[in-house]
Amino acid sequence: MARIVLATINAKWIHPSLALRLLKANLGALQEQCEILEFALRQPMKEKVDPILAAQPEILGLSVSIWNHLATMELLEALEKEWLIIQDDEEPTQRPVVVLGGPEVSWLPGEAEIFRHADFVIRGEGEESFRLLCNEILRGDHRRNETAGAVFINRAVTTINLNEIYLPYRLYTDEDLQRKLVYVETSRGCPFGCEFCQGNLHKIREFPLEPFLAEMESLINRGGRIFKFLDRTFNLDIDRAVKIMDFFQVKIEAGVPGGSSPKKPICVHFEMVPSFFPLALRESLRRFSPGTLRLELGIQTLNKETAALISLPRNSKSSEKPEELETLRFLRAETNAIIHADLIAGLPGESLDSFGDGFDRLWQALSDSKPPSDTPFEIQLGILKRLPGTTIARHDETHKMRYSPEPPYEIIKTGALPAAEVARLKNFARFWETIVNRNPFPDLLPALLPPGELAFHRFINLSDKLLKTLGKNWGIDRAELRAHIIDLLS
Repeated sequence: MARIVLATINAKWIHPSLALRLLKANLGALQEQCEILEFALRQPMKEKVDPILAAQPEILGLSVSIWNHLATMELLEALEKEWLIIQDDEEPTQRPVVVLGGPEVSWLPGEAEIFRHADFVIRGEGEESFRLLCNEILRGDHRRNETAGAVFINRAVTTINLNEIYLPYRLYTDEDLQRKLVYVETSRGCPFGCEFCQGNLHKIREFPLEPFLAEMESLINRGGRIFKFLDRTFNLDIDRAVKIMDFFQVKIEAGVPGGSSPKKPICVHFEMVPSFFPLALRESLRRFSPGTLRLELGIQTLNKETAALISLPRNSKSSEKPEELETLRFLRAETNAIIHADLIAGLPGESLDSFGDGFDRLWQALSDSKPPSDTPFEIQLGILKRLPGTTIARHDETHKMRYSPEPPYEIIKTGALPAAEVARLKNFARFWETIVNRNPFPDLLPALLPPGELAFHRFINLSDKLLKTLGKNWGIDRAELRAHIIDLLS
């Protein structure tokens, strides 16, 4: 039985938590007394509760994000019931000390409901703070005080020196490397001031490059093949970015032998700033072969006034030919990159027509340079969220922004976008993801979105009709969905 259990609820089973592995790797002498337990959102509650109870930890650390906030509360409530039952047994097992951390609880107000279930809350980066706290708890320096409420560690959210922490990559298991994504990071923080994002709440820092590449070499040799970088601005330091990309490109071209998946190709996923693509970066990107490179690009909005209002980084001098779209055309025409482009609906001052115009310009930039069937791309339509700690809330009164008080704190309506139009856009986003991004019906796509034509109004009308006909936009049988699409196209 481990004295310390680190656990979290991931969005999907294939998404292992880098955060938990970082915490364990930096526990020092306590590392061998720590166990990692990972669950998935759709996993039955019993399958989450039972392993934690069986481990009987003295400390239970839970990583909380916007996506698992409510699920984590449900887990804690279920555990509390079980702990009460256990305490009534003839041989009671002590309830563990509950420590919460992660991006969500780092910025929530102290009176948040989730903190009723916590003994300690670590705000900010926790590698050092969690180790120190665990040592103190296990020495008996801290005891639970059920009437005092949660104790907050690092009340002013702190950052750490990345040169002083241990890398966690050896903690990925063989099963992780064979069957899941491999999350890695070479930097933290963001120098930009996008008001909807938590990334800029920490200054930019970088992990030492050579030790990082040595760890990547080890993961590849063990069979790691799908690497997703968590850096928010991977291309900020061009020389560093090119060195990392060239490292992976050489491995890809060599057809890496050995490991558990010798025949499975390597694929790397980077998030890049779309307005910063100098020649050296472009040359490196051109060298990747098909299926080995995915790029995530945060376009967010093509409304120049809205972009300025929320401090989006923009180098473009002209709203007619924004540099972001030129980057996308280059990537489509001259590289094999699979592109994931983000747009956000519900930003202050942006109406349905303005959003639709930006969507169409993005669609044309992606589809005109190369047919969608040649190299796949995705347009992810996100709904604006008021994340704790961000400055987007400063527009609430001026632009009549109203958000849900429950995670993930999505926009309900704005002065430029009534609630009914927000609902239409959410429905549009769901059907776009199901029909276009996942593309289960490639033979129907040309009729749905004819080449050279605008996409937004055509597809939002289709999604309106599908919702009216089906009564829902999720959990739809594929054959049924296909039949309804064909019927609406006829």
